Amino acid sequence: MSQHGVGPRAVTRSVAFLTAGVLAVPALAGCGSEDPSGKPLAGQDIQPAPRDRITDGGTLRWAVDSVPDTLNTFQSDADATTTRVAQAVLPSMFRMDASGRPERNPDYLESAEVVDTEPKQVVLYKLNQQAVWSDGREIGAADFAAQWRALSGKDTAYWTARNAGYDRIQKIERGDNALEVRVTFSRPYADWRSLFSPLYPKDVMGTPDSFNDGARKKLKVTAGPFTVKKTDREDGEITLARNPRWWGEPAKLSEIVLRTVPRDKRASELAAGGLDLAEIDPSAARRITVAARPKASGSPLMGPGADRSAADSLESWALANGSDEDAADEETVARKKLRKATVRYARQQQALGGFEVRKSLEPAYTQLALNGAEGPLTDERVRRAVARALDRRELAQAVLKPLGLPAVPVGSHLALSGQAAYADNSGALGDQDTKEAQALLADAGWVRGGPVKEEKKKEKAAGPEGGKADDTGEDDKARHGPDPAGHLAQDGRQYKAPHQGGAPGAYAPKGTAAPANQEAAPLAKNGKPLTLRFVLPSGPGSQTLRTVADRISRMLERVGIGTEISKVSDESYFKDHIASGQYDLALYSWPATAFPATDARPVYAKPVPAADGSLNVEQNYTRVGTDQVDQLFDEAVATLDEGESRSLLRKADSRIWAAAGSIPLFQRPQLMAARKNLVNTGAFGFGTPVYEDMGFLKKGAKPASGPSAKGSTAP
Repeated sequence: MSQHGVGPRAVTRSVAFLTAGVLAVPALAGCGSEDPSGKPLAGQDIQPAPRDRITDGGTLRWAVDSVPDTLNTFQSDADATTTRVAQAVLPSMFRMDASGRPERNPDYLESAEVVDTEPKQVVLYKLNQQAVWSDGREIGAADFAAQWRALSGKDTAYWTARNAGYDRIQKIERGDNALEVRVTFSRPYADWRSLFSPLYPKDVMGTPDSFNDGARKKLKVTAGPFTVKKTDREDGEITLARNPRWWGEPAKLSEIVLRTVPRDKRASELAAGGLDLAEIDPSAARRITVAARPKASGSPLMGPGADRSAADSLESWALANGSDEDAADEETVARKKLRKATVRYARQQQALGGFEVRKSLEPAYTQLALNGAEGPLTDERVRRAVARALDRRELAQAVLKPLGLPAVPVGSHLALSGQAAYADNSGALGDQDTKEAQALLADAGWVRGGPVKEEKKKEKAAGPEGGKADDTGEDDKARHGPDPAGHLAQDGRQYKAPHQGGAPGAYAPKGTAAPANQEAAPLAKNGKPLTLRFVLPSGPGSQTLRTVADRISRMLERVGIGTEISKVSDESYFKDHIASGQYDLALYSWPATAFPATDARPVYAKPVPAADGSLNVEQNYTRVGTDQVDQLFDEAVATLDEGESRSLLRKADSRIWAAAGSIPLFQRPQLMAARKNLVNTGAFGFGTPVYEDMGFLKKGAKPASGPSAKGSTAP
């Protein structure tokens, strides 16, 4: 699965434009007595085992995408590996359970609750009396206060990526004793559980210099089951070692080595013995699944030469044994290479037999984004027509069904099934309906068979600065949709045929016959065809996105919407296209957090004027927003009644659906290759990993069924 996703807590702001109208919203799901949040569509798959069956010691080698530029999760260049390290070495007051809901972390907190609401909201944290930093100092109010001051946004010398929530704090003070921390808010804050997770020591947060630079390359002081032993950027590794000062259950592993391995190399590295755990793509998952089957199971052929037919093999033999000596020599060399590759592949498959695929669904979903800033999609009717043309269940099945995962379309922008704020609000927009989509387009003035003017301007290339979109050597554009001239130019641009008639009564006198191929003609308006630029990443890890895009293009073609697919380099995809608004349609992912009132607001906020006269879109890359949605978010984040806050969020989600700026499609698959004797790790789904319980089974021991001793289960 492509890794083109964005995290609401670590994305810099950019500038663009849009407004959207308000539509009547049907009754919300879940307003009755039945809880609409449901259950997670897929549970954790981590091979649970009790701690007494796990070997003491050992090193877990875990594949990551990169050694991060910073170990400070509150900086803009933090990434997924930054988060993984922080989870293992730093305190978190709350962690996520298996349903994606926050739960108190007893290793750090005895309790945390709102003790006052008038005149101000006050939260009292009671800390675990054993909780200490790795230098021996107790975790306390000074650390909470230092993090608040750094992230409050009041001191611009701190280079922070976000301050949501911390900007609502008025003061932090010690309670009745050193184990109590009182946090007083200047304004009510529903998502107070999102704060201080992770918590950095005051040594990092205390000054701008230490915040900006002190935790980028190393973390001297930590307070988790592991510490950061070594960061080796040259070899692409971070080594975490067991923390001798950890007061909780001691880590079973001696070390965890996070190794940088490209995703397309992970199957080979697993087979070579260089990894024990790795997130993998569907093709690698198929290899491992086939490798685990009995040899006589009739598994399909895979690997080098698997796609060669009997005719191909016969032709190869004929060339190798023919009278043309040059051709025979060339074919003989090719056959030797194929034999070597086949032998190497067979050895890898044998080694991969020691692994298994653990699978779940990520706490993230893939969406179709519609840029409402310019072009046809500024019209809400066209955006809604695009949405009504899509069969979201078919798209989910295309991605998830072959993997054996539940293929259920996502029904919310703000949460996923099982999370507290979830409700399927897609009814505010409606299901797939070709006739309704066509009616919306007609109402917007798009008519089949209308005249199309000649393109006078040379079309700009898909890449930045008008250059080529990528350097793969392949054509970066592909058109889907009716072609009025019946053919395409070799450079991907359409030739325009002279106008020979229009839809009856639209561009010709009433009674004029429509051309014979009118039903196949493109929709047009004001001399322009309805063609949308569909921008996609071109990297090897994005094949799933490209497959989904092809299906979407065919669905849109049925209602008369053409698409022009532009493949751009992975490096420029987000920065030069999505964030800058250089697209009509795009596919990318958003995480679903436990705190949507805080984290999702900048994703759907209505663009507002910036000081320089431009418009600030925050993280709303579709440029579609409304005042009503903003107001509902503001009310939800300031409402301490959890049920009322969820109701407000569901209302906001219904209005986001109605505006049709983005269409949630499916929850992303999570595929993990794990050594068979590795337990309490794998595909965690919503849950936060419990690093101290990970390890290798003792010889002869077997894993247990059900969750691990400290793991969470859905309520």
